[in-house]
Amino acid sequence: MFRDRDYHRERFFRGSRRESSFQKGDLKYVILELIKDRPRHGYDIIRELEEQSYGTYKPSPGVIYPTLQMLEEMGYASSDEQEGKKVYTITEEGTQFLAKKKNHTNGVKSQIKRKWSFKNIGKMVMVMKEYHALENLLSRGVRGQDADKMQRIRDILIQTYNDIESILEE
Repeated sequence: MFRDRDYHRERFFRGSRRESSFQKGDLKYVILELIKDRPRHGYDIIRELEEQSYGTYKPSPGVIYPTLQMLEEMGYASSDEQEGKKVYTITEEGTQFLAKKKNHTNGVKSQIKRKWSFKNIGKMVMVMKEYHALENLLSRGVRGQDADKMQRIRDILIQTYNDIESILEE
């Protein structure tokens, strides 16, 4: 099969839209449940969701912080500055909202529990472990490298992307 190398380079380095683990609007229920358990800052929520999903889902700060701000504007969460970070807590209104939407909240939790069960994503966990190891290696190892090394690394990544894409298309 002919592969347009420039197309794949552009696609690979531009990134692709990641599928969310949640239906539209459901993340707010998950975040409220998390801050109901204990006060949290945004990055703590990100880490918790990544951990619960065995590394297969890591929401961006651009998803979490606007949702937290929305919850605060709705009166369902409040925030306090602690050690230079905004820490969010569920309000009484937030607790009442969760209670009123208990069936929906339980449905979201059940869906996530199924989707993120080790049975369903166990093999993916091993792939994600290697992916994160590569991500860490690249983030600490490529700074200050010469242009030739950077191009060689980039070529390897492009080839790897194409190889994985071929496997997935089999």
